[in-house]
Amino acid sequence: MSVFDQPAQASGSIGVVIVNWNSWGVLSRCLEALQGQTFRDFKVLVIDNASTNPAPDGFFLHHRNIKFVLNQGNLGFAAANNQAMKLLGDFEWLALLNPDAFPEPDWLERLVDAARKNPDYTVFASRQLMDGDRDLLDGDGDAYHISGLVWREGHGKRKDETADEPQEIFSPCAAAALYRRDMLMTVGGFDEDFFCYVEDVDLGFRLRLMGHRCLLVPGAVVYHIGSATTGGQQSDFAVYHGHRNLVWAYVKNMPGYLFWACLPLHIAMNLAAVCVFVLRGKGGVILRAKRDALLGLPKMWRKRQNIQRRRSVYVVDIWRVLDKRMYRG
Repeated sequence: MSVFDQPAQASGSIGVVIVNWNSWGVLSRCLEALQGQTFRDFKVLVIDNASTNPAPDGFFLHHRNIKFVLNQGNLGFAAANNQAMKLLGDFEWLALLNPDAFPEPDWLERLVDAARKNPDYTVFASRQLMDGDRDLLDGDGDAYHISGLVWREGHGKRKDETADEPQEIFSPCAAAALYRRDMLMTVGGFDEDFFCYVEDVDLGFRLRLMGHRCLLVPGAVVYHIGSATTGGQQSDFAVYHGHRNLVWAYVKNMPGYLFWACLPLHIAMNLAAVCVFVLRGKGGVILRAKRDALLGLPKMWRKRQNIQRRRSVYVVDIWRVLDKRMYRG
């Protein structure tokens, strides 16, 4: 790891973490949006995962108030965020932000206000609107179905069709979320075996099992492109990591009797996914994802044993927040 030492902002109460990989264009726009925040008590740390495209001329000079860490290799989204958690040890709160997510000026202010007013919650999710059509939801956090399928809540809906009041949800999308740092460290941060995709849902599930709750803050708005550097949600990269990690997240986290009760649904969901992607011409990548998921099961089962030993909530508490709809809404 090499550090691009630049004058950093004065240490504040919130550390904003951005993991970058070949996203210099959108990253610059993201950093400009952060400069316009009405809440000023924060510091920005950008972790660059060995981008293969060099930064534009003058990029670091233009953003000289930001601290950059330049990794020698691509550690993945999960490991890079864990790296940031350790580097920002003086901060009570960490706000994770994707480089292709552009916050409204009051984004941090709204999240901080929600944290102050809701001390029973330790995780706060933003409302993500599509950057290409700002009347449409990219998502209100993440939903976890009893089958182990995950999705962004409300994706594609018009924003005026959704509630504007804060509400409890399963977990945040880490493209724009606020976490209390100490409890992130308590659960071990992100699982670095996931590399990227579903790693935020896995983290959210583990936090749930330890009794931590997530509040959606609809007034904390970011405009999100989504998968700006990985080729989109249907790219081979996204399909492989997403569908491998769905299996691992279920095996690690689904507690007690729910694991066995919902297992037939989980198997059926995986078989259906294989059929769908074979028909889409992606049979090779989906089969490789499921093969590698199975090969990783012994390691994930060992992780499960440790996670479930530490569980501090009843199984019924998890059942309450799982999505049980027959059709994705």
